[in-house]
Amino acid sequence: MSIADQKLREIREQVQSHLASVPKRRDAVHTVQLEDRIRAQLKAHNAVIVAHYYTAPEIQALAEATGGCVSDSLEMARFGRDHPAETLIVAGVRFMGETAKILTPNKRVLMPTLEATCSLDEGCPIDEFSAFCDAHPDRDVVVYANTSAAVKARADWVVTSSIALDVAEYLAENDKKVLWAPDRHLGDYVRRESGADILVWDGACIVHEEFKAKGILDLKHVHPEAAVLAHPESPASVLEIADHVGSTTQIIKAATELPNEKFIVATDQGIFYKLQQAAPDKTFLIAPTAGEGATCRSCANCPWMAMNELELLAEVLERPQGREIFVDPELAERAMQPLDRMLSFAQSLNTGVVGRA
Repeated sequence: MSIADQKLREIREQVQSHLASVPKRRDAVHTVQLEDRIRAQLKAHNAVIVAHYYTAPEIQALAEATGGCVSDSLEMARFGRDHPAETLIVAGVRFMGETAKILTPNKRVLMPTLEATCSLDEGCPIDEFSAFCDAHPDRDVVVYANTSAAVKARADWVVTSSIALDVAEYLAENDKKVLWAPDRHLGDYVRRESGADILVWDGACIVHEEFKAKGILDLKHVHPEAAVLAHPESPASVLEIADHVGSTTQIIKAATELPNEKFIVATDQGIFYKLQQAAPDKTFLIAPTAGEGATCRSCANCPWMAMNELELLAEVLERPQGREIFVDPELAERAMQPLDRMLSFAQSLNTGVVGRA
C-alpha cells in the first residue's frame, strides 16, 4: 500500500465518523439571528463571503444574499481578487483559502475554521511529492487546484477540471511528458481522453472515489429516464456510464441544456442548491456511494465542507485569531507562476477558467 493510500484510509475513517454523527439542530429563529449577526459583521468589517458549491445551502444562500460568490475554488479566488472588500471570508476548505491569499496578498483572508481540509491536499504532502518530481525530471509537473500552496509552487502548471484536458492536449502536441497530481481518477481520465503521456500520483477524493457504477445502474433501473452527470474525480467505471462528464460548473450547465427532466448526480450533494436554482423544474438524485440501496441521500458529502457552519461563520470576524490564512510571500510568488500560466492559457483559448477546484 502506498503512503497516499494509507493517508486516504485514515481520511475515510474520519469521514465515516462524520457521517455517523448526529447533525446539529437549530430552530428557524436562531438561524435568522445568526444570519443577521453575520450581515452586520460583514458590513462593519468591509468583508464578503466567497463560498464553494459544496458548502451547505444556507451558507451558499447567505453568500449570494450579501453580495458574495458561490462557485468553484479558482473562481472564488478570482472573485475575491476583483471585489473591493478588504476582507474575504472563504467558506470552503483550506487550499481554497490559500489560493485566495495567493491571488490577493494585500487582503485579509479568513475561514470559519482552518481545520477544514481536503483528502487530495492531505494525500499529496510536499516532501514526498517533491521527491516524486525529482525522480522524473523529464516531465512537466501539472497539479490540480486541490493542492497546497507548497505543491503549487513545485508545479509548472495548475489546472482546474474544466481546463485539464486542454492543457494535457497542448503539452502532448508539444511532445511534453506530464507528471500529474494528485487525483488518480481525474489524471486517468485526462490521459485517456487526451492521449498524453501522463504519470499519475496516487491520490483520490474520498467523496468521489466512493461512487459505484453498480449503485448508479441500480438507480438508473428505477429511473430509466434519468441522465447521469459525473465529475471526473469519480472512478472510470462511473465515468463510462455517465451521459455527461464535467466540472461542477459544467455539470450545472449540462443540467440546464440536456432535455432530460431527471438526473443522477455523481458529485458532492452540496451542488444540489445551485442545480435546483438553475433548473427548478428538474429532479436531481444523488448517486449512491455504497451498498445495494438505490435511494441514497446521506452520502456524497464532504465532512470538511460541512465544517463551514453558520455558528462558526458568525464568529470569524468577531474572533479572527486562528482563522486567518497566511502564505509565505516567497512561496506565494512561486505558486503564482503556474497559476498565471493557466490563466494566460485559458485566455488564449477564449474560455473562462471554471470548474471544480
